[in-house]
Parts: sequence; C-alpha cells; structure tokens
Amino acid sequence: MKHQDTAQQIIKAVGGKDNINSVYHCVTRLRFDLKSNEKVDNGALKQLNKVMGTNISGDQFQVIIGNDVSKVFDAMVKEEPSIQQNADNKQAKPEKSKNVILNIFETIAGVFAPMLPAITAAGMLKGLLALFISLEWMSAGTDTYRILSAIGDGVFHYLPLLIAVSAARKFGSNPFVAIALGTALMYPDMGALLSSGEKVAFLGIPVTAVSYASSVIPILLAVWLMSYVEKWVDRIIPAALKLLLVPLITLLVMVPVTLIAIGPLGTFVGNGLSGGINWLLNEGGLIAGIVLGGAMALIIMTGMHYALVPIILSNIATLGFDKFLPLTFISNMGQAGATLGVFFRAKDKKLKTVALSTSFTALMGVTEPAMYGVNMKYKKPFAAAMIGSAVGGGFALAFGAKAYVLAGNGGLPGLPSLVGQTFLYSFGGMIIAFVVGTIVSILFGIKEEESDAEALAQFAPGASNATSSTDKANMVDASVNIEDLGVPAPTGDAIAYAPMTGRSIPLQEVNDPTFGDELMGKGVAFVPTLGELVSPVTGTVMNVFKTKHAIVVRSDEGMELLIHVGINTVKLRGQYFEAHVATGTRVQAGDLLLTFELDEIAKEYDITTAMVVTNTADYKEIMPIQLGNMQMGEKVLKANL
Repeated sequence: MKHQDTAQQIIKAVGGKDNINSVYHCVTRLRFDLKSNEKVDNGALKQLNKVMGTNISGDQFQVIIGNDVSKVFDAMVKEEPSIQQNADNKQAKPEKSKNVILNIFETIAGVFAPMLPAITAAGMLKGLLALFISLEWMSAGTDTYRILSAIGDGVFHYLPLLIAVSAARKFGSNPFVAIALGTALMYPDMGALLSSGEKVAFLGIPVTAVSYASSVIPILLAVWLMSYVEKWVDRIIPAALKLLLVPLITLLVMVPVTLIAIGPLGTFVGNGLSGGINWLLNEGGLIAGIVLGGAMALIIMTGMHYALVPIILSNIATLGFDKFLPLTFISNMGQAGATLGVFFRAKDKKLKTVALSTSFTALMGVTEPAMYGVNMKYKKPFAAAMIGSAVGGGFALAFGAKAYVLAGNGGLPGLPSLVGQTFLYSFGGMIIAFVVGTIVSILFGIKEEESDAEALAQFAPGASNATSSTDKANMVDASVNIEDLGVPAPTGDAIAYAPMTGRSIPLQEVNDPTFGDELMGKGVAFVPTLGELVSPVTGTVMNVFKTKHAIVVRSDEGMELLIHVGINTVKLRGQYFEAHVATGTRVQAGDLLLTFELDEIAKEYDITTAMVVTNTADYKEIMPIQLGNMQMGEKVLKANL
C-alpha cells in the first residue's frame, strides 16, 4: 500500500480531519492530539499493513508505524496540511481533568521527540569518536578530530536552544522569542558574569550562579512560563504595537525571572530527579536491573522513556555517563531473542518469515515490528522477552554498566555509545537478554491462530470435499455421516439466490487473496446491512463450521456453495454468531442458516461476505446475474454445465 493511501485511511480511522487537533511524529509513532479518542476505529487501524499497533498515553493517541513513520507523516501532512502540530493548533483541545504525572510525561515526551534526530546524530558521532580514539584510529589533537568533535559536542552544549524551539511549539509560544531567551542565558558575557565568583544582582535582587550550557530543566520551565507571559502581554497590548512590544516585554520579564528564580529552581529539580534515579540504579544494582530491565518494554510501550531523556542528558553532561541507557539496549535484545524463538517454534511459513525479519530489525534497534507484530500478538513471547531483559538487566547493573553518550539507537548500530570501561558488562547483558529471551520463547511456545485459509483449505478446488475427516472434525453435528447423505453429482445448470440483504460486489474486490484470487472458486461477494444469512439454494447443509462463521450448502442440482461471513472472522471462535441449522439439514432457498451481530463484528473485522462455488471445475461458466443493492432472495449467481 502506498504511503498516501495509508495516510488517507489513518486520517479516516482516527475520526477524520475534523477530529484531529494536531499530529507530529517521533522515531516510530504518529502522535495525535484528537478532539475525541472515542471516535477512533481501532479495528480499521489495525487492519492496515503499515500499522503495528496503537496506544493511548494520557490523552495522546499514538499510532505505531515503525521505520516508515516519517514517510506516512509526510503523506498525511500533504493530504491535510492543517493537522501538522504548530503554535496555532496545539492548544485547540479543550482542557480535561487528567492524571498530573501522565500529563507531565506526555509534555516532556512531546518536547523531546522532535529533537531526537539531532540529539541522536550528535550522540552517535561522539560514540564513534570515542571508539576511534580507543582503537587508536584517530588522535584527539588533530584538526579533523576537533571539527568532528564540534559537530557532536555543539548540539549538547547549545541544547537549551533546541529545547527552546521545541518547547515553544509544544506550549504555543513564539519559537524565535524562545530562542532569544535561550541565547541571553548562554551569552558568553553572561556566562563569565555568573562564573566570576562575585555576587551578582539584578535591580538589587540576588542572581544565583547557574551554568546553562547543556542544561535541560531550566529552559524547559522558562519557556513554559514564557508561553503564559507572552499570551498575557499580547492581550493587553494594542494591535498596532504588538510586533514591537510583545516580544520586548516578554524578554524583559522572562530573562531576569529565569536568572533569579527559574534557573536555580530548574537546576535543583533536575539534580533531584537525576540524583533519585541514579541512587536507585547505583544502590539497587542487581535488583534494580531485574525490575527495570523486565519493565523496560512496558515503559517504551507507554512512551514514558522519552520523559527520561532530560535525566539521561543531565547525567551525561554532569557525570559523563548514564546507567539507564544500557537497559534500553538490553530490552531490545530481549525482544529480538523472543521473536527468534517464535521463528523456531512456528509452523506457519509466513509467521516464520515475519518472526525472523522482525528479530533482525529489533537487533538493529527498531523493536516495534517485533513487539507489536509478533511478541504481543502471541503474548507468551512478550513474557519471554521481559524475562530475558530482566536477567540481562540484572547482570549489567550488578557490574555497574554505563552508557557514555546518547546515541539514540538501542540496537547493534548504537554500540559505540556504550564504549568505555563497562562496555563488556553492557554487551554481556545484551547477549544474555537475547539468549534467555530466545530459549524461554522456545520453551513457552505459541498458540498459532487458525487462519481462514487454513480453515477453508479442504474446500479448495481439487481438495477433498466435505466427506474428509478434517471436515468432519469441524462439524457442529459430527454424528451425521456425510457419506450417507446421498447428495447427487451436478446434474444441470443452477441458480443461487442472494443469501443476505446488502450490496453485492465482484468476488475480486474481496480484500483476501483466498477469495479475491478465486483460490476457493468463482462466485460473488456481499457487504451486508442485516445480520441474517439464509440459504441461497434448495438442498442440503454439508458443513456448519464450529466457529459458525461459515457454512457449506449443496443444491439439489449439485452446486456446492461456501458462504463465509467476514474476513478472518474465524478468530472470533464463534462469538457474535448463532447457527440455526446443523450438518445434514435439508433446507429450502430462503431458510435461515445463521444470524450474527453485524455491528459488533464490524468493529474489528471486514464484514465482506464471500459466496463461492467450491466445485467450480464441474462447470463451464459461473457468473453473477446482478451486482449492487439487493434484498435476500433475489437471483444473484448462475452456474452453467
């Protein structure tokens, strides 16, 4: 499916453009600010090939795409430019009462997610430089090293300016005024003044000496407060003077307030948070590694790992290392190992291919395909991944594993960020997580869901008919001996009547190759508007599936018809369906066969119903009589010998 098509269907599934306040994306997810999350059609989203899953964090609705998220996002913005997050539409959503902690996490994630490409690129370069130095491929004194180092260090030194821009967009203030605020704090003479050791005051009010280079929390708090100050000033200044006075007054208020109060407060808060988490990681050791390593997948699922970016950056800037980052690498290896275990245990060839490929992408640091496409789908592999991550995390933190730069990739390409004194412990934890995740996943195994194709295989042209032992095992009334029913071979032309009320469409339009490619035989399909299925012919019921989503009827003229309600509805295991006949029942055209809860099924599955002639090879011609809106009982299909 093309990205433009995917974008259109995602917009439709989240309630249409009128339900979207704004959207932006991080590394793998589209992050929607919707007017109402209740208007989202989750079933339709999950049926899209590009969508791996969905998640709600606070009030933010997330659609997990994976590697192609930027392409899908670009296609969405091209389709509806007004939905891209900006200062004008970010605040459109009405205020709701929600969990304060989740709100804080969501806000921090919203600020840091757009910055990650710059941060991770710089971090990766710093990691590579450290690796080159350790391998003696480069000398720290060369001009080349100094230029490359400037690329890596510059982003982190001027990090407050990046945060100022992103935070301004998040809080709905002017990003250029936010940059002006940041540059005032980082102006060389300001740095010299605050680091001079002398008492500093503004209008007689003491100014606490704080270094703003590489800082995170002070500028975040300053821009948040600035958004309110700017809006208040904008309301009271006449329109003719807004361009000049609004930014001027905003800066004259915010720079001194930041220097006097917010800077010291932000530094205190940042040091407190970093200190608390570092204490847990340092003192908790083995136990902390087991708990956090095992829970890391859940933290990543909720997007809360982005909220820890400020603390990670602060640790690297002040301590030169961070102990939380190795756990993200270890968690990714656990997911990769668990998916590889599925590859070894799965019987379905398609699932084996998916498991192997997603295991590789997880090794490369992109875990969503493995996590959402395989491990969470089958549940036991996800538990195996968490167990592997817990064991690997315990090993790593027991030996004090550290990361030295923020590389942004938690897989094998990000290994340079771990290069240092504890590299072997970090890498050892990754190997342990991968191996344990694989072994436990193999031991746990999976319960593979029967697909429609597998369930219907015995009815395919050339396969054994309803008298097979496999077919008998699927019968509602297995006491009936099909071989004793005395059904005749095809004796003449046959007519089938519409088994349901709705719209008939060509079989080729069914979104399932089993039917659309006529692998089961020729026929016609229906989009029902009523949850009733009647017999299309006078004849005998040959099979009622145990899951009650499909039924086979053979006409007295010998035409065998398989009627299959919905796509992949075998997974419902009979829920929402009720059978009114049993195998072997004689029926007249129009007799009620099945009833089903149309609205409930349509929430999760494509309700398109296929009716195919399974003994197509017995006929010279099979073709629809009419297509379009029709009532049950109207002539719809003919078969000519």
